[in-house]
This record gives sequence, C-alpha cells and structure tokens, in this order.
Amino acid sequence: MAGEPQADCLFCKIVAGDVPATVVRESETTVAFRDINPQAPTHVLVIPKVHHPDAASLAAAEPAIAGDVLREAGEVAAEEKLESYRIVFNTGSGAGQTVFHAHAHVLGGRGLQWPPG
Repeated sequence: MAGEPQADCLFCKIVAGDVPATVVRESETTVAFRDINPQAPTHVLVIPKVHHPDAASLAAAEPAIAGDVLREAGEVAAEEKLESYRIVFNTGSGAGQTVFHAHAHVLGGRGLQWPPG
C-alpha cells in the first residue's frame, strides 16, 4: 500500500536504519543522504520517510510531505553552500529512476548544462 514501508525498497530500508547511508539531514518526514554514485561534487538524495513510487504519486497523496522534500532540498543546498544547484525528480526507468521510492536529487558544485542528459 502507498505510504507504507516496502520490504523490497532500498530507501525504505535506509529510513528504517537497516541499510547504512551517509545522512546529512533528517526531519520528521524526510531523510537526506549522499548518493553512492555521485554525478556532481555535491549529490544528495532527499527522500520522504513514507513510501510512494515517484514524485507525482507523492504529491497527489501527500502534498505537504512533497513540500517538505523540496524545502529540505533547499536546506541541503544552503548547508552545502551551493550558490547554484539543480533539483531533479526522475520518474520511470526511461528517465533514469532506479529506486521506485520518490526522491529528489540535489546536484551542485560544478556547471550543470541544459538540456540535461
């Protein structure tokens, strides 16, 4: 069921403390941790503690928590002293999503070209 932890979800396991991560921030509703395969000098993932497969389903079901994810992404950028940064939500395998638990990538510390990819 959406919102409930999923036994086979890597990010649910991180939230539960069953899988280690380099946590940089934690709030009542979110966890932010360093990506294990960084694509920029700063690459932090911000995830909701509740399970939803992607950003759109999170926003539809729990808009306040979707807002928390964005707010925390901004806090991560501020703590990392990023003047410019990108927040990315990949949705679906064709867009590069590999963990089907909503998450924001906070990327910065180098020039980021447009369009991406």
